[in-house]
Formats: sequence, structure tokens, C-alpha cells
Amino acid sequence: MADRVLIVDDDADSKTALGLLLSHWGYEVVEASDGSEALDLALEFRPTVVVSDLVMPGMDGLALLEALRTELPATSVILLTGHGTVETAVSAMKEGAYDYLTKPVDVRRLRVLVAKAIEKSEVLREVTLLRRQLGSVTSMGQLIGSSPPMQEIYRVVHQAASTNAPVLIAGESGTGKELVARTIHSLSSRGKGPFVAVNCSAIPETLLESELFGHERGAFTGAVERRAGYFELADQGTLFLDEIAEMSAALQAKYLRVLQDGVIRRLGGKAEVKVDVRIIAATNKDPVAAMKQGTFREDLYYRLNVFSLTMPTLRARKDDIALLADAFIAEFAAKYGKPAKALSEEALEALKRHAWPGNVRELRNCIERAVVSSDDVHIPASLLSIGGQRLLPAPTPAAPASAGAMEAASDQPVGITLDEAERILILKTLAALGNNKTRAAECLGISLKTLHNKLRRYNAS
Repeated sequence: MADRVLIVDDDADSKTALGLLLSHWGYEVVEASDGSEALDLALEFRPTVVVSDLVMPGMDGLALLEALRTELPATSVILLTGHGTVETAVSAMKEGAYDYLTKPVDVRRLRVLVAKAIEKSEVLREVTLLRRQLGSVTSMGQLIGSSPPMQEIYRVVHQAASTNAPVLIAGESGTGKELVARTIHSLSSRGKGPFVAVNCSAIPETLLESELFGHERGAFTGAVERRAGYFELADQGTLFLDEIAEMSAALQAKYLRVLQDGVIRRLGGKAEVKVDVRIIAATNKDPVAAMKQGTFREDLYYRLNVFSLTMPTLRARKDDIALLADAFIAEFAAKYGKPAKALSEEALEALKRHAWPGNVRELRNCIERAVVSSDDVHIPASLLSIGGQRLLPAPTPAAPASAGAMEAASDQPVGITLDEAERILILKTLAALGNNKTRAAECLGISLKTLHNKLRRYNAS
């Protein structure tokens, strides 16, 4: 059975031409002259895709989109617009339109969009099922977490995956911005296409333009052959541009043109190359602040900001630490051929108390070191470290050591100096605690660094 497409346009010639074209491509087509007629037909015809003019008398394309979202949520809407209403069409994508085309319609791009919109219908059914389960979702793709901040991320990911709109992801380093981009890609109708990730801050400015847009032979010294750039490599898929605010203003302008027109020009080339790429961008800066400072173009920001989300820091979702740690332990136990392991209760408490400035990436590295170092079924707190510094276990609310040990440590002879009394107290405390310097420092109420300094002074380190 052929897939069904509804054409909506008040221009009779345009409507007829599009109908003939789509019929020639093998679709079952019906036509309507305005939004009201289209809605009535859609409820009876139940099309997979609606291709509608944006500006029409009576019920226009936006009103039709809103009605179809309620009545036929699985139906994809592609809007046709003149250059003067492109911004309105972009806004419509945020409201659920699959994509838009400017008039006169690019036939090749129309064919690609209709085919992809049809592929999306199956994905949308899966997304709808997942939405019903949001209350119990603990993971999505490679994203892990059941906390309220992550539930909100899942909600936006679902919305973004069901359209072809650009996405802007903000958040500190290590929060998982690329994982969000990959999840959106895998859930979308482009999931079988390429996912190309580019870190804009890791490529020198002089090379970034060539890497993004490609180059022709002889474009510069060393360009011995034509080379496709990342936009071409991501054709029919998704291009993820990390740290986009690090691009120069000139390069941001060229990037904006690709977003607007869907064409690139290779460095040193004259011909324009059509690309069909979904853009997801990310930045670890506040995008609004960067825009005000002039490092992020305002027009590019608004073009990308159809869907936007800010990844929560790990310190803002500490309830997810246990889930994340368990997932990382399973991953690294399998990778390094280790038996199944679990965190000790003390180790989990140590993880929850840490501030995690490096976020999920820092936690992952910490767990990897612990798994590699552990020979026991339970990973103790003593194996948890960040940058060579061990995470401290929680101090015991009662006496940190046994009462007898502390009494022995505090039994001082009369008539000695305070410095000598301090030395004796420190050494007796260490002896009572089996030379555990971390526990001794906690018992004495001093930092570990201070304890080491005093021991060096006593030649007892």
C-alpha cells in the first residue's frame, strides 16, 4: 500500500504540480485548497505526510499544524514558505513541524524530506510509547538517570527526535552534551544515517573552515586532491558541532548560510553543493551571555535555538550517582575482564559527598580506576580517587576511633611543652589507628596536608 500525502496550497497551479510530482514518485495523493478543507480531508484520508503552504487565507499552515498535532499526532507536516516568512517557518518547527522548504520548491530536497518524514512515523510511535513511560525512565540511549533534571532532558530529547529542527545544547564540560546529541540522532528518522561529531575548539581556526566545508585540489599548499568536509560526510545524517561559540565570527556567518540554504561551497571551489544535514550544536558557555559579549552571533543563536536544553551538572542530580556508578562498574568490569563488582556503602557515600567539578566524565574516570585496582567483589572507598587524591570516607558520628584508643592518645605526662604534647598526641593517635593518616587527621580535627607537614617536622613521615 502506497504511503499517503496531502497537498495543501491555495495556488491551484502549485498544488497541481506538487500533486503530479508526488504521484509520479509512487505516493497516494489528495489535494486541498485551504486549511479547513485540508483538516476535513486529513481526518478521513489519514495521510502520513502533509505538505502545506504556510500563508493561506482562512486557516493558514500554522493553524493547520496546530489542529493536526491534536487530531493526528503521528502525521508529519512539511511547510512551504516564501523567503519573507522563513523565520515563522523556523518557529513552526519548534511547534512540531517536521521541516520547511522555501519557494520555488527544490524538487530533490522535497523528495528527500517526504521520504524521511515517512520513515519518522515508525520512530514517532516508539517515542509516544516512551513518553507514556517517562515516570519510570532510568535511561535513554547512553543517558542514565532518574532524577527530575534528567526526566526533563528526556522530555526535550523526545520532542527534538520527532522533528528535523536544529538543537542547541548548553552545559558544563563533562555533563554529556554529545551523548544527548547521539540519542536525538538515534531516535530520529536519521538514525540509520551518519553521525559526525566535531569539536570546534580542538581544530585550529586556520584549518576549521576546510574541515567543515572541504576543499578543492590546489585550494592551498598541501591540498593535493579534493576532500569532502564534515558537512558532506554527514549528508542524510546529523552533524554535531561541539563548542560552537569558539568559531570565529566570519566562520559562524558561513555556517549560518548552510543552515538557511542547505548548500556549501568547498574551499577553493566555485560550485555549490547541496547537503541534507540535521544540525545539533553545543557550548559549555552560557549562550545568551556569549551572544551579548559578541562571541556568538545573534542570528546564529536564534537559528539554532529551535530546540534548546541545558544539561544539569552532576552535583545537581546526586540521586543519579548510584545508577551511573553501577553502569560504569559493569562497563569496565566487562572491558577489563574483571568479575562483577559493587560499591561498598562507604564508597557510595564518598561519591555522593564529592562536588564533581568534572561532572559525569570525572565520575566515569574515577570508577574506571577503581575497577582496575580492585581485586575484591566490593569496591572500598579507599580505591576512589580524583587526580591522585583519594576521596575521603565519611567521618563516623561517634568517636572516630575506639574510646580506649583516644584515651590512650590523650594520656599526656604533666610538665611537658605544648609542642611536645602535640607531637606525642599525633604519634599516639596514628599508632592507635594503625598508621591510617586520613583517619588520624579526621580524629585530630586537622587537614591531611597539615598532618603530613607535622610528621615531616617530627621526621616521622
